[in-house]
Amino acid sequence: MERTFVMLKPSCVQRGFVGEVISRFERKGLRIVQMKVEKMSREKAEELYKVHYGKPFYENLVNTISGKTVVLMVIEGRKAISVVRKLIGATDPTEADPGTIRGDLAIELTDNLIHASDSEESYEREHKIFFKEEELQTA
Repeated sequence: MERTFVMLKPSCVQRGFVGEVISRFERKGLRIVQMKVEKMSREKAEELYKVHYGKPFYENLVNTISGKTVVLMVIEGRKAISVVRKLIGATDPTEADPGTIRGDLAIELTDNLIHASDSEESYEREHKIFFKEEELQTA
C-alpha cells in the first residue's frame, strides 16, 4: 500500500470542512494511518514549503499557515498519492473540476484548503516534518 501526506490548511479547519474532506478520502477507500491537529510553527511551514523558496508566492504560502491550526495526516491506499491528488483537484480552485475538494469548496489560490504530496519523494520528505516513524506503525 502506498502512503501520502495531507495537510488540511487553516481555512479548511476554520470553515468546518475537516469532516467532509476526511469522509471523501474514507469513502474512496483510503485509510488514515495517523492524524494530528497542531498549530503550525513558522519553522515547520518553511520546511514544508522549502521547495518553493525564492518564488514570489513563497512568503505568502508560509504566512498563510504559520501560527494557525492545521490537520496533518498520513493516508494509505492503492495508488494513494495519485488518488488523493485527483480527489483534491487543481491547485487553483478556479481551475479545479466540480466534484473535487478544491472545485467544490475552495476559493483562494494560496489558501486552497488542502496540501498533499505530489510524489513518493515529496511524501518521504514531508511526512517526516510532522510524524515520527513509530507513530506510523500499523498493527
